[in-house]
Amino acid sequence: MFLNYLLLGTIGFCAGGVIAAGVFAFIVTIGVVVRLIGKTHTAKHIRLVEDCIVVGGALGNIANLYKIPIPGGMIVLFLLGLGAGIFVGCLIMSLAETLNALPVLSRRIRLATGLQYVILSMAAGKGVGAFLHFFLGA
Repeated sequence: MFLNYLLLGTIGFCAGGVIAAGVFAFIVTIGVVVRLIGKTHTAKHIRLVEDCIVVGGALGNIANLYKIPIPGGMIVLFLLGLGAGIFVGCLIMSLAETLNALPVLSRRIRLATGLQYVILSMAAGKGVGAFLHFFLGA
C-alpha cells in the first residue's frame, strides 16, 4: 500500500512540475516578463524578478493546496488580489498583442481613435464586476 502511495505521489509531483514548467514557458514565450521589465526600467534586476515569479507561484500553490491561512486579513488579501489582477491583466494584454487581436478589433468595429478608452472601459467593467461579486455578493 505504501508503494502505491509513493508511486502516485511521485507521478503527481512530476505531472505538477511539467504543468508548472509549461505555464512558465508560456509566460516567457509571450514576453510578459520582458515587457514588464522594459516598462519599469529594471533590467539590472532581471534575476530577482524571475526568482520572485517562480517563488511566488510556488508559494501560492502551496498555500492553496494545503489551505494555509494568510495572516493580515482583508488588507493583505486586497494587496495580493490587486497584484494578481495586475499580473493577469498584463498577461492578457501581452497575449492579445502577440495575437494582434486589438488591430483586428479596431478594424472590425471601424474605430479610428479611442481604442485606449475601449480597453479602459473593459478593465473598469471587469473591476466593477469583481467588486460586486466579492464585496456585495451580487
